[in-house]
Order: sequence, then C-alpha cells, then structure tokens
Amino acid sequence: MHLDREHCVRAVQSKDARFDGWFFTAVLTTRIYCRPSCPVVPPKPGNMTFYPSAAACQQAGFRACKRCRPDTSPGSPEWNQRADLVARAMRLLADGVVDREGVPGLAARLGYSPRQVERQLLAELGAGPLALARAQRAQTARLLIETTALPMAEVAFAAGFSSIRTFNDTVREVFALSPTDLRNRRPKSAHQTPGALTLRLPFRAPLNPDNLFGHLAATAVPGVEEWRDGAYRRTLRLPYGHGIAALTPKPDHIACRLTLSDLRDLPVAISRCRRMLDLDADPVAVDDQLRTDPFLAPLVDKAPGRRVPRTVDEAEFAVRAVLGQQVSTAAARTHAARLVTAHGTPVDDPEGGLTHLFPSPEALADVPPDSLAMPRTRRTTFTTLVGQLADGTLHLGVESDWAEARARLLSLPGFGPWTVDVIAMRALGDPDAFLPTDLGIRRAAQELGLPGTPAALTARAAAWRPWRAYAVQYLWATDSHPINFLPV
Repeated sequence: MHLDREHCVRAVQSKDARFDGWFFTAVLTTRIYCRPSCPVVPPKPGNMTFYPSAAACQQAGFRACKRCRPDTSPGSPEWNQRADLVARAMRLLADGVVDREGVPGLAARLGYSPRQVERQLLAELGAGPLALARAQRAQTARLLIETTALPMAEVAFAAGFSSIRTFNDTVREVFALSPTDLRNRRPKSAHQTPGALTLRLPFRAPLNPDNLFGHLAATAVPGVEEWRDGAYRRTLRLPYGHGIAALTPKPDHIACRLTLSDLRDLPVAISRCRRMLDLDADPVAVDDQLRTDPFLAPLVDKAPGRRVPRTVDEAEFAVRAVLGQQVSTAAARTHAARLVTAHGTPVDDPEGGLTHLFPSPEALADVPPDSLAMPRTRRTTFTTLVGQLADGTLHLGVESDWAEARARLLSLPGFGPWTVDVIAMRALGDPDAFLPTDLGIRRAAQELGLPGTPAALTARAAAWRPWRAYAVQYLWATDSHPINFLPV
C-alpha cells in the first residue's frame, strides 16, 4: 500500500470518510493518530505523517484519538480485493490465526516462511504480524470493556492477552487510558443483556441492504438461519465454541448482536460477520467503474452501494452450492435443512428459532450416500466434495489462493464453471468472479440489450473488471426474485 502524501493531506482537510481504514493520520505535536474524517480541526500539514495501519501508528508511539476512535474504522478494502500474500495474511489476521497458532501457524497456512511473511507485512503495512495482532487484541479489549460488565481479568484473557499486566500496559499505551477509565467513560444508559453483546459495525456509504439481506433471508437454511424482527440471524461455528449473530441494517451502521459460548471468539465472530456482509468494500470505487458502461449506469444510479452477499463458512457454502445445482431455491433449502436436522450440532436459542450449527465436513463425510435424496451424479459430486474437505485434500478459507482453489474445484466431478464461480464470488470473496452462464444474468443481459451468449457477455464484461461480482448483483436486481428485496 503506497501512500501519496498530497492525496492524504487533502482527504484529511476535507474530512473524507471514504478513506477511513485506508490510512491513518498521526499528529507529530500531540502524538495522537486519527482517521481521515476526524471531526477535530485538522492539524497543519507539516505536523501530519501517515501510516497504512493502526498497528504501525502504535508501534511508532502514537495513541488513538479519543474523539474519532480510529480503531473502529472499517477495514481497508484492499485486503478483500487482492489475492496476494499480504492480502491473504491480513484476512487470516482478522480471523484470529496469530492468536491461536502464532506467526509460524500463519506462515504455514500461507505456504511461506515466517521471515518472508514478516518482511512482506513490514514493507507494506509498517508493522509485522505480532504488532498487527496486538492492535486487534487492543480493539477487542476495548469492545469488551465498554460493552460488558465482565471483570477486567476475564476481559484480558477473552481478548487474547497472556497476562493482566500486558493487557493493562497495552490499553494504556494505545488509548492513553486505563481499562477502568475506559469503562467509566461509556454512556450511563448503556445496557447489555447478560450473555449478549450489542455492537455497531461501520461501513463505507452508500450501502444498499436490499439484495444483501434479501439474498441471505431468501436462501436461509431453516434451523441455521432466519429472518426475525427485522434482523438476519444465524448460528456460527467458531474456533473456541459457537455463537449466534443477529444483524440489522441501519442507515449508518449494521446493528450486531452476538451471543457467544466463549468470548475469545469475539474478534473472529465480528470479522466473519463483516466479511459476510461485505462491509469493508469501497462502493464509490465499484460504482464509478460500473457506471462507465451505459447499460449498467441506470442500474447503479437507481440503487447504488450494492454489496456481494458472502458467507461465514467457506466449506458450508461450497456444500450448499452443490445442493443448489439445477434445483430451485426452495428445494436447495429443503435438502440443506434435512442434513442440518440429521447431522448438525444442536444449539440453544432462547431469542429465536435457530436450532443447529451447519454440519461440519467431517460429519457430512459419514453420511450414507443412499440416504441423499438427489440424482446419482450429484451424490458423487457431494460425497467427493465433503470427503476432500474432511480429509484436508481441499481447503477453502479466507487465505485461499483464488486461482488455485478454482483449479482444484474444477477438477472435482460435477463442478462446472457456474458452481466454481459462485463459490469464488460468495465463499472465497473474489470481487471479479463472474457468472455468464447464469440464467438470471442472461435474462438481464437480454433485457438491457447486452450480448446474450456467455462468450460475448464475458468479452463485454472485461470493462467491468475488477468488479464483475458487483455487476452480477446489479444484473440480478433486474429480476423480481425475493433475493433482491429486503424482507418485511
């Protein structure tokens, strides 16, 4: 990530919130770092310096601003639109891998040595994996301090700190306040139901919730997902336990209510919810590119800010993609619900109707093929997929190399371009995945006057790169399918 000083200064002076998370402004006179949209009077340009990450600011001795709280900025969209080593490492860091497996574990997942990973992160972000993980722990600690009544010792270990002393020192260094002072600053009216955490997930405006929540609700698997009281709710399989997330769209944020069996899963749960809702996207950059096509421009202008609905579990989505091959949405939900009831892990949900975690690949690998109500060829596709996911031959995760994952999926029986690209788009997070053979896309293309054949449409879509997955959302929106509308 290369920072152009002149552009950074202009963004700070105009308080442009679009750049929040892209870079951080450190003030040399006060030793405080801010987000570009900080509401205070901007410092003189000569007193500003810029860093690509909060961790780099902290490592250089700057403290977080108490007004703009830069640690709560949306994440940089860079990490979700790139497939290189640094982007894959940042997605793993957000998923808590360093806290669970250390830097060697991070490097092993990426297929590089720890030294290579450290060098690449330092070169681009100004901080190594340990410093980046420390910054994430500090933010988790702040959330727990401000949103729960947990004793500080429990907060420290839930946030991933190895000792109370390290926790205290880090909070004081990063926020210039003791943990007790942070808790005393929270609003007196703040109230939390025991066992649940209520958070605000920021995003870059605009955000159109219609297709995002409409798609998740219309394809929801009974027992695992539901739309209830204006919120999309689903169960989460997490590293230390399980959880339930309730996500409600608001004009300037997503209201997030989390119930976790183990609070150590908080940063992972937040990261996966943000990823599922594509909240770190840069909608202005996406829409500006798509508007250059006169056929797409009216769709973008009508409802800007569409996101790509993704997933919290890549393996789960791959299984569901196979279940949905050549059947209706209702039939796919029925197939998945049967598997959930028979092989999912039961959970309690006092606030709704969720009953299970989606079955793990290991559980599905033990399902007798004859019990699957599907054609023989699709049974083979299903059993091969879950078998390879279960034994580790195939791995789908935030760190997956998109090209390599595509090649592996295409080598499986029953996997064609549509299935592979829908997994790349919604599970792996490739912003340039495209579905030229999709029936809905071809109908939309015909209505708009775009080329009708997959080859010709793919050639035309070259001008939409690297945002073809977002073009898919705008094209799908021309249909009256329930996936395009916010549930009532």
